[in-house]
Amino acid sequence: MIDLKAFFQFIVQSILAFLAMVVTWLISFLAMEQTFFLSSLFALFGGGVVFIAVKEISHTRFVRRNGLTRREYKYIGKNLKEAKDKISRLQRALMSVRRIDQAKQNLEIIRTVKKIYMNTKKEPKRFYKAEGFYYDHLDSLVELTEKYAFLSSQPTKSKEIQDSLRDTRITLIGLKESVKKDLYIMLDDDVDTLHFEIDVAKNSINRMKKNDRRMFK
Repeated sequence: MIDLKAFFQFIVQSILAFLAMVVTWLISFLAMEQTFFLSSLFALFGGGVVFIAVKEISHTRFVRRNGLTRREYKYIGKNLKEAKDKISRLQRALMSVRRIDQAKQNLEIIRTVKKIYMNTKKEPKRFYKAEGFYYDHLDSLVELTEKYAFLSSQPTKSKEIQDSLRDTRITLIGLKESVKKDLYIMLDDDVDTLHFEIDVAKNSINRMKKNDRRMFK
């Protein structure tokens, strides 16, 4: 899961830090008549300060824009880091199951889980609308899927194992629906906003039509 925004931000920080290094070196060497070695040290220090400062400013603006405190953001970040590891385990387990009839379901689970994670990473405040996913459903999915993958990989299966696999498949279907509901809950405000904007647009169109009729009367 590559975060293009974070990568772009790193590039911007690096460019600004490099420019700060060049300016600092020129000022130290030419204007202040320092030695080449000292000018280089000052340049490295200046570049490092600018890199850290830009990163801190970007971080602070991002946290404020999402209406969070630093403590909340740190807490959500910790949960996202744990969730990323769990999602990787879930994906490995699902991909190891070779049943053709489960391929579509497994792909749907992975897509839904990743969508919840990416939405939260993009807008951390959404974490609070998906707490059921992060605290319960994701853990259950990982645990059941890993056990299912292990049992299904056995060369011979007793009736007890086959019954367990069948029960697990049924439970996973239920969990898939729960995770989809988690995503719907997370996007609930967006859907309401969209409906509101559609209603506003319809009313605007209707008013324009009425005005056009009046003009042609």
